[in-house]
Amino acid sequence: MEKITERVEKKERAVKVVQFGEGNFLRGFVDYMLDVANEKGAFDGSVAVVKPISYGSLENFHAQNGLYTLLLRGRQEGETVVIQRAVSVIDRAVDAIEEYEAFMELAHIPTVRFVVSNTTEAGIVYDETDAFSLNPPKTYPGKLCKFLFERYTAFNGAADKGLILLPCELIENNGGKLRECVLKLCALWKLPEGFKAWLEESNLFCSTLVDRIVTGYPKEEASALEEELGYHDALLDTGEPFALWVIESDRPEQVEKELPLPQAGLPVIYTQDQAPYRVRKVRILNGAHTSTVLGAYLAGFDYVGDCMADPTVRSFMERVVYEEIAPTVPLPAGEVKAFAASVFERFENPFIKHALLSIALNSVSKWKSRILPSYLDSVRMNGGKLPERLTFSFAALAAFYTSGSYQNGELTGLRGAESYPILDDADVLAFFGERLGETEEQLIRELAGHSAFWGRDLSEIEGFCNKAAGYLRDIRRDAAQALRRVLA
Repeated sequence: MEKITERVEKKERAVKVVQFGEGNFLRGFVDYMLDVANEKGAFDGSVAVVKPISYGSLENFHAQNGLYTLLLRGRQEGETVVIQRAVSVIDRAVDAIEEYEAFMELAHIPTVRFVVSNTTEAGIVYDETDAFSLNPPKTYPGKLCKFLFERYTAFNGAADKGLILLPCELIENNGGKLRECVLKLCALWKLPEGFKAWLEESNLFCSTLVDRIVTGYPKEEASALEEELGYHDALLDTGEPFALWVIESDRPEQVEKELPLPQAGLPVIYTQDQAPYRVRKVRILNGAHTSTVLGAYLAGFDYVGDCMADPTVRSFMERVVYEEIAPTVPLPAGEVKAFAASVFERFENPFIKHALLSIALNSVSKWKSRILPSYLDSVRMNGGKLPERLTFSFAALAAFYTSGSYQNGELTGLRGAESYPILDDADVLAFFGERLGETEEQLIRELAGHSAFWGRDLSEIEGFCNKAAGYLRDIRRDAAQALRRVLA
């Protein structure tokens, strides 16, 4: 079989982006967008990929000259779509540890303007044991700080050689936190005041919100897909068609001017405040999952796709989103409704098999962050009236966590004769494990009143405990029937 390098040509372009992270997500999200922007004439640049950790290999990047195929598969506007693209935006790939000098040479490239990263949520951390003398420093902020100092030195502190930083790590205010870490390291390492001023004045740390499911290398389908492609591709990547990139800065017009991705038809929003978009994503997409999956699992469902195919579960999810969550999102109603519709299409994606038990991980903290804000806003906006299906979701959480046994710090649930693992923090497991025999009223009252979980005493919400206890009783009798009753 031919290789991708024999079938796909790559145009040489100036390196404009240094990318920390060679993984599936950045290749299926950022690199894809830049590649499309090149084709549309909106960018005309390439990416230098940096592998920032010791784990993994760049062998396939070198063998394939940075080329790879991306398959985006899913549903859009009621139709199943498959988008196939050979991505050629990667100019080179460098190992920051094994090829330290080559990594530092990237700082000397005059055309570099952007830094993109996805080093996981744990990547943006300040570590006071990190050292400037290390080649490279241990942490991502350490590597970035030394990289920026190299650039500052190479160009004598020229203001126009500062960079625009676009972290894609899944933490709130990722740009602000990355900037804070770099400045702390600058102080810890006693770097020159001139460099500190250049960091603050000539570099723009943006916070971003990213949204696309990237499923990565399709191991089970790889052979069949390569037969269809007609060539071998060890870097084959897969994901869903939906994407959204919200980039926040105090100078959004400048960032958009230099990175005009919307001109290429790409779903990128430049703003001074990404908070409404984050609220929309967390409350609708994540909230739809968290409000539904525990009750659905207890009712006999295992995957999101199965839930979307079932009239009862789908109706529950649609009503909880459109009637109880969407009205609390601080964006125009039409925009919120359109986003919700796209979420349901994503859940219907026949190419992604998303297990409910995977979504159920750490459900207590998820209920607090994803559901509680909508719940409180709904109560306030409706004169104290309780949102029925969100209340049901609290009862489903209580049922899911108290259906089985607790031994040696491990909590196990039961769905009929089938056992399932309950994965959460130790204090959460202990709380439920010590209350397995309690009545519905007692359990709900103690759970709602446990302020350490929720940040407040939910039992103070008028009628909440009685309503939730009733739903818990229904779920314990027959979860499937309880779902139908809450829709009546």
